[in-house]
Amino acid sequence: MIAKKMLSLCLGMLLTGVTIAGCGGQQGADGIKLGANLEMTGGNATFGQSASNGAKLAIKEVNEKGGILGKQVSLIVADNKSEAAEAANAMQKLITQDKVVAVIAPIASSSVIAGAQVNMDNKVLAISPTASNPKVTVDPATGSVRDFLFRAAFIDPFQGSVMANFASKTLKGKTAAVYIDNSSDYAKGLGQFFKETFEKNGGTIIADEAYLAKDTDFKATLTKIKAANPDVLFVPGYYQEVGMIIKQAREMGLTMPILGGDGWDSAKLPEIAGAQALNNTFFANHYSPDDNSPAIKNFVAAYQKEYGQVPDAFAALSYDATMMVLEAIKRANSLDTVAIKDELAKTRDYPAVSGSITLNETHDAVKSAVIIEMKDGKQTFREKINP
Repeated sequence: MIAKKMLSLCLGMLLTGVTIAGCGGQQGADGIKLGANLEMTGGNATFGQSASNGAKLAIKEVNEKGGILGKQVSLIVADNKSEAAEAANAMQKLITQDKVVAVIAPIASSSVIAGAQVNMDNKVLAISPTASNPKVTVDPATGSVRDFLFRAAFIDPFQGSVMANFASKTLKGKTAAVYIDNSSDYAKGLGQFFKETFEKNGGTIIADEAYLAKDTDFKATLTKIKAANPDVLFVPGYYQEVGMIIKQAREMGLTMPILGGDGWDSAKLPEIAGAQALNNTFFANHYSPDDNSPAIKNFVAAYQKEYGQVPDAFAALSYDATMMVLEAIKRANSLDTVAIKDELAKTRDYPAVSGSITLNETHDAVKSAVIIEMKDGKQTFREKINP
């Protein structure tokens, strides 16, 4: 009878789009529930799916070692459908209905910001694996730090400057075109910081263009960029549109290096753009599975054993974010959400898979970046940049 009830519960959760890791044995009144508000469907689905896998792997490893505070940990995943409004609803559900003690926040900056007030009002922390816009952790209206918002990723000013320095110093570019997703806080912020650093380096922005998420035809704007003939083209968007932009650019004869940010990191990118079109393209990322550090080698091996594929940066950062939260719970020795938040804020020199992480006074991760070069559709490690 009990087994039938548990089966019914799990089936009910699946039908409503919610997954509980460990359903069938570990979920119970004495367990610890974490939430994950992720892009499981929609335009950024590969990001959310990787992040979900990374979080589940972290929880599995912790549970196998006895859990936290003598309790097993479970993960409730809510699908925000890659939409900011849905992310706010998912955050509300996880916190007020599912009663989670902390949330792995969305991948996209816009979605984290959309749900931020829910976290603040309910005093439950959210940590995004990857959201990199400064407004995620600092309210632009007041300049105040959002007490219950954190990230495991470096922020756009660092990422933007890394790619601008690479464009001007390594690629020797003197002129650049910037082509941003005008519906994305992430892309707009990254574009802004790229332009500022590129110009500080003595370069000139000779074209500044925009598109919107879900656009599919970029030829008119690419024609204008081709006429400007920049040394480099910076496209700080997400893989779906970026793939189409690169494909169409190469078909139109734009041969210059094309650069971007961590939103490119998806196995779908070569499928959309084409392997050959991606040659002479580069993007900033948080880690490379080709890095020879022992922590990365162990993580890659464990992830491949669990899921049969090489983990991308979203998997690695979600694994790191989850481990950071669990460590904060352990240090707090409590499930009080304010105490957990306070302990997470104290994180210093945490030995994460994606590199040593220190959370600064604005709850942003101070850490290194890597530059990835695409070669025949494959990601290759180019170099590591320290903050």
